[in-house]
Amino acid sequence: MADDTTLQRLSELDQRLVATVKGIKLLAAVSWPASVQMQFLDAWRRGHATVPQVEYAHADYSRAREELADIFLSADAQHPVGDYLRRTAQSWRCATELLDAAGTPRITEHSVRLFGKPGDRLPGGAVSNLDAARHFIELADELGREIGLEDQVARVSAEDLQGELQQSISAFFTHDQVTVELDPQLIAKAAAGPTRIRLRAGTSFSEYDRHQLLEHEAFVHSLTALNGRAQPNLKSLSLNSPRITATQEGLATFAELMSGAIDIGRMKRISLRIIAIDMALNGADFIEVFKFFLGTGQNEADSFTSAMRVFRGAPTSGGAAFTKDAVYLHGLLSVHTFFRWALKNQKLKLCRSLFAGKITLHDVLALEPYFDSGYIAAPVYLPPWVQRANGLAGTLAFSLFANKIRLDRVEAEDLVLGV
Repeated sequence: MADDTTLQRLSELDQRLVATVKGIKLLAAVSWPASVQMQFLDAWRRGHATVPQVEYAHADYSRAREELADIFLSADAQHPVGDYLRRTAQSWRCATELLDAAGTPRITEHSVRLFGKPGDRLPGGAVSNLDAARHFIELADELGREIGLEDQVARVSAEDLQGELQQSISAFFTHDQVTVELDPQLIAKAAAGPTRIRLRAGTSFSEYDRHQLLEHEAFVHSLTALNGRAQPNLKSLSLNSPRITATQEGLATFAELMSGAIDIGRMKRISLRIIAIDMALNGADFIEVFKFFLGTGQNEADSFTSAMRVFRGAPTSGGAAFTKDAVYLHGLLSVHTFFRWALKNQKLKLCRSLFAGKITLHDVLALEPYFDSGYIAAPVYLPPWVQRANGLAGTLAFSLFANKIRLDRVEAEDLVLGV
């Protein structure tokens, strides 16, 4: 009975948290208008490019911080749900501090607290995300010379892709309506919310893009938001709390991997962003980072978008960066490790719990008893590759054993089968 009373009080704190952070839109607040891209590329083509100057609106978050501080202090740190609320409140507070620092070098310290940085160590090893990025870039370049570039793949228009995705998404989300829209102001290729997925109008997409957007944006980002909305007690699980970014993006990229949607070009793009963030932190300005992406084979529009992601909210003169894109590779490898650990320890149900809302790997472990009791509801939707439990287990079991084979000790003659 005492625990029921405690959980009721924590649910009420969660409701306060959801209401408090409603006006905090981290990514929207540091996004650049499409006009910046047009002006820069026009000047670039005329040989007169200068680093973009972007003004950021600064809202007053003092009341929100006071409320978040009160929620933090009111939640019991010794209770798993209370600890979850404290971590989440602290994450949102850090987000407001980042937004206060938008346009100044101070944004970096807050960004690193939320998302990490290039050079961070990966779980269970002595290598860093920078080491991993360099590995995938080198491998992609070698394979590119051998099997050709992804630009040779057939393209589909944004309008055609919109129709294809809408058909697949409507058939999947049977209890909710998720619409696919074209957005001429969107600089990124796509963006997903609980009930809307936006595609950049006027561009073309590859077949790999189509599968990646379905698995990444729809079957993870929209899916976890909708599952979070369906939670009876912790509605904050529907929100993009900054602390869930690494797990959420790692899970979405892992979904691409497990569903066969990812390609080596995608791995290279993710990895290049980490190198670019490192360049910016070490003094490279926007134009230098833009040229870096051009030199890797990206076209002008994609190079601008890639460089823009690095400098969102940060001075474009160099020495600072928005480090969110460091989480994709780090998150992917962490989530992959988590799934393999779950299989080895016969806890695959924890993997399904990752889709119950927008949640971290730590939360899934700490809150396991509350999934078991039903306080946290099981996910309404699961991606197709997770629904196929036997196939998932088989893939992970093979991966778990195959990782024991040391490729640096394998010779070509070892690979001959038969006589």
